[in-house]
Amino acid sequence: MNIMGHLQQLGRSLMLPTIVLPGAAIFLSLSALPWASIGLPDMQTHLQIAGHALFAYLPYLFAFGIAMGMTSNALTAGLAAIAGMFIYTSVINASHYELEPTVLTGVLIGIVTSIFNERFKSIKFPEYIQFFGGPRFIPLAVSVFSTLLAIVMVQIAPYIHNGLMELGDVIESGGGFGVFLFGFVLRILVVFGLHHLVSHVFWFQVGGYTSGDGSVVFGDLPRFFAGDPTAGGYMAGLYPTMMFALPAIAFAIIHEAREDLKPKIRKTFMIAALSSFLTGVTEPIEFAFLFVAPYLFVIHALLSGAMMWVTYELGIRHGFSFSAGAIDFLINEHLATRGWLLIPIGLLFGLLYYVMFRWAIHRFQIPTPGREEGSPLDEWAGDIPYRAPLILQAIGGKENIVQMEACITRLRLKVSSDKLIDINALRHLGAAGVIRLGGGNVQIVFGTYSELIREEMDKAIRRDISRVLFSAPMQGRMMPISEVPDPIFSGKLVGDGVAFMPDKGELVSPVTGKIIHIYPTKHAIGIRTAEGLEVLLHIGIDTSQLKGQGFEAVVQEGDQVKPGQLLITFDMQKVRKGSKSLATPMVITNSDLVSSWSFAPFKGVKKGQASVMSVVLKERSGGGETA
Repeated sequence: MNIMGHLQQLGRSLMLPTIVLPGAAIFLSLSALPWASIGLPDMQTHLQIAGHALFAYLPYLFAFGIAMGMTSNALTAGLAAIAGMFIYTSVINASHYELEPTVLTGVLIGIVTSIFNERFKSIKFPEYIQFFGGPRFIPLAVSVFSTLLAIVMVQIAPYIHNGLMELGDVIESGGGFGVFLFGFVLRILVVFGLHHLVSHVFWFQVGGYTSGDGSVVFGDLPRFFAGDPTAGGYMAGLYPTMMFALPAIAFAIIHEAREDLKPKIRKTFMIAALSSFLTGVTEPIEFAFLFVAPYLFVIHALLSGAMMWVTYELGIRHGFSFSAGAIDFLINEHLATRGWLLIPIGLLFGLLYYVMFRWAIHRFQIPTPGREEGSPLDEWAGDIPYRAPLILQAIGGKENIVQMEACITRLRLKVSSDKLIDINALRHLGAAGVIRLGGGNVQIVFGTYSELIREEMDKAIRRDISRVLFSAPMQGRMMPISEVPDPIFSGKLVGDGVAFMPDKGELVSPVTGKIIHIYPTKHAIGIRTAEGLEVLLHIGIDTSQLKGQGFEAVVQEGDQVKPGQLLITFDMQKVRKGSKSLATPMVITNSDLVSSWSFAPFKGVKKGQASVMSVVLKERSGGGETA
């Protein structure tokens, strides 16, 4: 794995422990309610302890989360990291210094554990001590490392403690401009999925605060929830971006969409806007314009940094447990300083974003979703089990996947060859963006459905079933077979499948197989797959009466073909004039062999585009013909 691959995996792993923090914020927020007035005086204490406990054990959560995330959920590594943290804490607590494990300690032990796991998981010893070999060696190695680390830390503890405090002072001396740079870099790194690397330093490591009970906490986020009135400068300015600026972009995209596509775009981007406003999940909106207008993303990053600068200079201090959405804004408002000012600031910047993006989209004819067919975002939660096999094919099949993980908004993949990835097919299936990081490391942005997609893809990989995947046989619009203007095809009397309305006069093979029949009039062709499926491709309706005029076959019966290989060319104008319709069915004539069907969205496709249809075959004792 190259450096970018390691960094993207670390960035994802840093997110894992933070998923418990919303619970801490909720407990602390509820503890502020007047429990004594309803006869529950101890409830406030219980809730405060529950909330602060998660922050107290945050180093352990980071050690475990990073060890698991960096090793693809190797339980041995997670157990080793936790054991290492126990050893480290016990040793430093026995010293005469007032030491506490920090998030930085947890990160270090988690990373070292992942390295040891990769290096020693297959280690072999002589047979009489092989019990300690393989994965069982990892906890032992981590325990030794943690012991040595603790001994070293006891010796250098005062210098580390003072260094973190001084580093916080240095960064704080940068004032508003330092906060601006943080906000700008944070948004730029979103493109590569590496934003958690920089945010982690500021939110969990830099700057110290001694709480009322004498314990010291580091980082803007823990300091904020510990009651530090100066904390929150590196979080407050994100609220205007996520609650107002990004939703304003969504509204601009909706209002600049074509009238015929506007209803669908409105539904999709209203959901995306609401998601950003409530929870701070921004990628579905940001990736809607990132690839078609990267210069706008740079301007967006600059403005996001400017919002952070403004809020900092106005003395606004606010924080969050998960992300800067309205939910966190409300439950943490009681800890904020001048937090209410974020609302007018957000409204002002939201208006600026809306006007600027509408003008830019219209002035430069930016192809944002809704201005052309095949918008990359789609609402399809219920279709995930059916689309997962198609997504798997578009990635290049299970053989191409070396490693597959998911974070909140994207699939993070390590593939054998990123050249096998069909980006058009992935966009067709709902991806907002595809990012190649080199070395086979790829990120595919599917929004908040990413983890569900990963789970369904994993199920599809593990199922022992016979599945046949189809590519698009032509460029044009994919349509349900029921919409073909011919009762023979629409009634599925010939077989089940889909149809296409062509944009170009070329028909290509949708599958790997053998040509078993070419009609004398060249308007239709039959292919048999290795699994025994017989696929009929019929160009147009009532085209047999053209008697072959306008059609030319470039293959012969008995030829072996593969997806994307040209089969027939035809004269679009001549066929359109001499037929009832150009609708081209692609049906399986022996549909009795099929157990289940999956279809991609019925919209525009490219010739040879992968993942337009998938079928699972029924179990049977005999196999099909070997093509």
